Amino acid sequence: AVVSAGHSHPRVVRAVQEQASKFIHMAGTDFYSEPMVKFGEKLTSLMPAEHEWQVFPCNSGTEAVEASIKLARYVTGRQGIIAFLGAFHGRSYGSLSLTASKPVQRRGYYPLVPGTFHAFYANPYRPPFDVEPERVTEVCLNYIEQTLFHTIAPPRDVAAIIVEPIQGEGGYLVPAPGFMQGLRKICDQYGILLICDEVQSGVGRTGTMWAFEQEGIVPDIVASAKGLGGGVPIGAMIARRELTERWEPGSHGNTYGGNALACAAAYEVLSLVEEELAGNAARVGSYFMQGLKEMAGRYEQIGQVRGRG
Repeated sequence: AVVSAGHSHPRVVRAVQEQASKFIHMAGTDFYSEPMVKFGEKLTSLMPAEHEWQVFPCNSGTEAVEASIKLARYVTGRQGIIAFLGAFHGRSYGSLSLTASKPVQRRGYYPLVPGTFHAFYANPYRPPFDVEPERVTEVCLNYIEQTLFHTIAPPRDVAAIIVEPIQGEGGYLVPAPGFMQGLRKICDQYGILLICDEVQSGVGRTGTMWAFEQEGIVPDIVASAKGLGGGVPIGAMIARRELTERWEPGSHGNTYGGNALACAAAYEVLSLVEEELAGNAARVGSYFMQGLKEMAGRYEQIGQVRGRG
């Protein structure tokens, strides 16, 4: 999930070495630097063209998620955040409150951040409520609208829905068809922001830059990290410019976000992904999927073959 360009790719190594000979760090909260600007421009160029985007660089996936939920609450004036059972979003308090993967991750840390709710992920292999797989999208979306919205999470108080386009710790689950489009429709209907957590699924891993591209939707905010730096610690929140511009100066920040070494590495990783690695993931993934499906036809122990890239 992290070494997206392999171990010590020579282009990434060279970028870090060259940057270290110039300067290692200057605070992005106070000064712009060329590595930070190049990284931000490259990252936004890989986002859907129908919006303008801005980047908040940070150090990890959990920080990217924290920034995402802070921005969503700030610009909407609402507090509620809806996540999904089986989700993993990080281990700092805000993101941990959204994580619902394993009891050990939450045990001993209550109370967690209030205003967080959980719905059912559209898992076609093990559908909630034992419904037929072809109904799982309908049932999971209805649970949000007919249960959560009508009982404990009124939509006018919900700032965002955060979702992994492919659930990671939940079992590498590709959601049932129509689920992501349904979430986008719910968000548009009620003025809710859609956050895609692409910390594991993004940066070319699925054969496209972002996993949400394969779902035919455009989120409002994206959280990225892991493979973004190819092994160097870096994260990023990418959001529509019309949202980030409403953050007044000083509303959010950190010390090491935009670190020159990390930005130099991430720029090279993104270039590699754009030039060759995403395409390679698509090709290898197609070959791998074909072989696994053939195996599934021979071994009853294989219940489902799933994945992308």
